[in-house]
Amino acid sequence: MPHRPILVFDVNETLLNLDHLCPVFDRIFGDTAVMRDWFAQLILYSQTLTITGLRSDFGTLAVAVLRMTGMIRGVAISDEDADALRQAIGTMPAHPDAAEALDHLRQQGFRMVTLTNSSPAKGPSALERAGLAAYFEASFSVQPTNRFKPAPQTYQMVADALAVSPRDLCLVACHVWDTIGMQAMGGKGALVTHGVNAPLVLPDVPQPDVVAADLRTLAHAIADRWGRT
Repeated sequence: MPHRPILVFDVNETLLNLDHLCPVFDRIFGDTAVMRDWFAQLILYSQTLTITGLRSDFGTLAVAVLRMTGMIRGVAISDEDADALRQAIGTMPAHPDAAEALDHLRQQGFRMVTLTNSSPAKGPSALERAGLAAYFEASFSVQPTNRFKPAPQTYQMVADALAVSPRDLCLVACHVWDTIGMQAMGGKGALVTHGVNAPLVLPDVPQPDVVAADLRTLAHAIADRWGRT
């Protein structure tokens, strides 16, 4: 039987539906497509801060990137707009097939944890609000490392906490930069595209071990590859 990795789930967009933020961007900019541009810039600048050794938390950075996007597009961002974005981020619902997928993996005997760029919540977490928290034995934030994914320290933190090697982990994400981060350390990667992402086919860059369009299909593919026989 193949070695069964511990599954490390990304949270934002992978398990929780990022499209929940679209109405905020439609109201502010009159264009829901701006949400994708904002999110891409958010990831870009989170990685920029990590590379340069500068510090911020993900929520503060998210609002700063919203204000930057407003400046670029000539739209004034009010405090109410910033609050609306924070509220929407904290209440993202689960993808419709998330609970079914996680239940299948749990029945197959997989250990599961989460790792997010977001800071720990002061109240109920986004996963708790979405009804998914009970599927995971632990939930990790990158905050203690003062770095954002895909910095190696973020994945090593999880491995150390679980007393395993990164090779014993499989990063499950909707972002190929995240799976590449884990696979570069010798771990595994599982990519769910949700119709908005795809693998990066590039020489000498590790490809995800498993790719699927939705969480339900991905869960079955993971179980077929590493689950019980």
